[in-house]
Amino acid sequence: MEVRSEGGIQVRCDKLPAPVIPRTRLQVWFIWVCSSILLWTCLVQLVTVGELWRPHFFERISNRLSHSNPLPLVIEETVRLRPPPPPSLLAARNYTSNGFLKVSCNGGLNQMRAAICDMVTIARLLNLTLVVPELDKTSFWADPSNFEDIFDVRHFIDSLRDEVRIVRRLPKRYQQKYGYQPLRMPPVSWSNEKYYLEQILPLFSKHKVVHFNRTDARLANNGISLDLQRLRCRVNFQALKFTPQIEALGSKLVRLLREKGPFMALHLRYEMDMLAFSGCTHGCTAEEAEELKRMRYAFPWWREKEIVSEERRSQGLCPLTPEETSLVLQALGFDKDTQIYIASGEIYGSEWRLAALRAAFPRIVKKEMLLDAKELQQFHNHSSQMAALDFMVSIASNTFIPTYDGNMAKLVEGHRRYLGFKRTVLLDRKRLVVLLDLQQNGTLSRNDFEVAVRLAHEKKMGQPSHRRVIVDKPKEEDYFYANPLECVCEQPDCDDLLGPGRRNSSDVPS
Repeated sequence: MEVRSEGGIQVRCDKLPAPVIPRTRLQVWFIWVCSSILLWTCLVQLVTVGELWRPHFFERISNRLSHSNPLPLVIEETVRLRPPPPPSLLAARNYTSNGFLKVSCNGGLNQMRAAICDMVTIARLLNLTLVVPELDKTSFWADPSNFEDIFDVRHFIDSLRDEVRIVRRLPKRYQQKYGYQPLRMPPVSWSNEKYYLEQILPLFSKHKVVHFNRTDARLANNGISLDLQRLRCRVNFQALKFTPQIEALGSKLVRLLREKGPFMALHLRYEMDMLAFSGCTHGCTAEEAEELKRMRYAFPWWREKEIVSEERRSQGLCPLTPEETSLVLQALGFDKDTQIYIASGEIYGSEWRLAALRAAFPRIVKKEMLLDAKELQQFHNHSSQMAALDFMVSIASNTFIPTYDGNMAKLVEGHRRYLGFKRTVLLDRKRLVVLLDLQQNGTLSRNDFEVAVRLAHEKKMGQPSHRRVIVDKPKEEDYFYANPLECVCEQPDCDDLLGPGRRNSSDVPS
């Protein structure tokens, strides 16, 4: 109650409550809609979190949403349109590092690739921290590419974190520009676990950082524990992923080839560096032979200078010429309609040297013919990046045939074995040069030549086989990366895979 004075008269006023305005149906409906939207927004967020962490509670919510009516269907579609969550990281291996291993790889792309796999394996064996490898920039190819220009460095580090710790660079206190001098050395070639445990590991106690300045073939092919052999494969087949730019262009090459039907990848190793360093000049003019010899002498690190070409060829140590390759492919049953991708650099003698091969197989293509010049411009003067494109196409091809068993041929062979023993024709060059000479001089008929070539390669199609072991002669053994048998079968002895009852699906075309 309130008392007021008005003109000297006191007036008592009773204060009435404010009138209650009833809510309209529109207001009630509006509040209900807002509440529903808020509720569904919360549920969408819960579902999104559930996709990342996947506990059972959120999975049940997702299942219920998927079985609801109109509105939940819209929400499900909204969730589906979101970008997929990044893959969860593997749990990092917890270990006390014995020091830092720094490596400088030498050679071409595939020689360095195998070396990187070995270096990761050695770091794991010795409980070291591996610094992202340095790539060769001073060899014949003079490619300035760094590791991250060819390989996805983030994927490399993350995908192996459960095995070994990998860092992009040394801590400042261990860098040379801050006055620290690591021990630089090349480990002994073809060494086993005992060598690294007894000879190399103690060096880290004193130096903390050891720099391997040569990495090619520094780990034995055989006699390595199964878990380390399989780690070598894991690095090779899973961790060493090319950059998105290389992957995209390589995939485009494969797609363009497949649109035109099955294709063969021919690694025609008839390139200037190969001929110069091997001393193989069969089919070359005297002027060309002299040019190749001068090139060999121009590189001091190449020790073998005087080479008798015909002796080397008779031992099966020379790549086949394009003309010889043409005859062999025809003998193996490939016809003129075969689509052939030339996986190599510049052929010595350029296009005229391919004339005989192109006449027999007119559907020959190279990456320069399939891609626009602008697409390849980023790879110019980067031979390793170009080789990465050829590597991808070779892996994906229906048939792979190398004319020389160099590092690329071996690594592609091993990769294709890993992918299910895809057809890989491993040419027996020592036998072939004899047959080729007999056929060329008229001693062997064309029909007999073809029969002999096919018989010589019946068991050289990339079938499952044991790796050849030669005690105390590791260079003459079968290369681990060409036949990583421990990584393609479940059982250590692989008897089921190698049994006589297994039929090879990679027969020569008839």
